[in-house]
Parts: sequence; structure tokens; C-alpha cells
Amino acid sequence: MAKETAKDQRNRLIAQNKKARHDYLIEDTFEAGMVLQGTEVKSLRAGRASLVDGFVDLDNGEVWLHGVHIPEYAQGTWTNHAARRKRKLLLNRAEITKLERKVGDKGFTIVPLSLYFKDGRAKVEIALAKGKKEYDKRHSLAERQANREKEQAVQRRLKGHRD
Repeated sequence: MAKETAKDQRNRLIAQNKKARHDYLIEDTFEAGMVLQGTEVKSLRAGRASLVDGFVDLDNGEVWLHGVHIPEYAQGTWTNHAARRKRKLLLNRAEITKLERKVGDKGFTIVPLSLYFKDGRAKVEIALAKGKKEYDKRHSLAERQANREKEQAVQRRLKGHRD
């Protein structure tokens, strides 16, 4: 097993919310910093987090991340953090204003898509999203399956197999 380089260590995916892309129509994405405690960073560096139940809330011009599970650090002492506490997200004023305006519209919400390290700092990718209806989900699955079959047919054709 190859040892990770310093650059790989600095830019590394920790957790991803794949279900969000299935359940929501993503309109716009933002990269936000997070206000974390020391043991949370250590737990994230160990690659442990879950975005499954996560959501973003706007409160008095501040953006908060709720429901994200970052487990307690195993070697932590009494200074350990709560696993599902709310965490403040760091965005600039123009981004917060845009989010507030869009969330005021009917059907829009903000969901976390991924949690990663960028240049040694923990970041979360959040998305302005609109919930999909059941028929939209089926349509997305059928479209993805058709594209997959098309790619497989092209690959077979390139290898010289006849259909």
C-alpha cells in the first residue's frame, strides 16, 4: 500500500451524501468552512463522519449545520465534543444573502453534499436544492441506465464485438 503524500492528505474526501443527489434537484453549490472543536478535527482526520441526516438552517444571518454525525475522538478526554451538535458554517455575506432569498422561495432547501479537507482545512459543500417528485427520481434512474447501456455498447463496438 502506497503512503499518502502530503498533498493527498491535505485534499481528501471524508464523507459524501449520495442520497441527496438522488432526492433533490441541485440548483447551486457553495463551499463553506466550518467552526470545529479540536477533537472534531482529529475525528475527521481519521475519516469518520456521516452526512445522512444533515441539513442547513439559516438563523439571524448565520448559517448552521445540523444533524451531521462526527463521532467522538477515541483518545479524547473530558474535552471531547458532542457527536451531533450544531456547527456554524462560514460563508461570505453575499452568499448568505443569496441563500436567504432562495430559501424564502417555495420548495428550496439547503443540504450538505460532501465533507472534505482542502489545504488542511475542513470544508463542507452545501447545495441549494429543490425536492424531487417520485416520477422525477424514476426518470433520473432511467436516464442514467440508458447512458450506461449506451456507453457499454460503444465500448463493445470499439473492441470489435458485434451486437
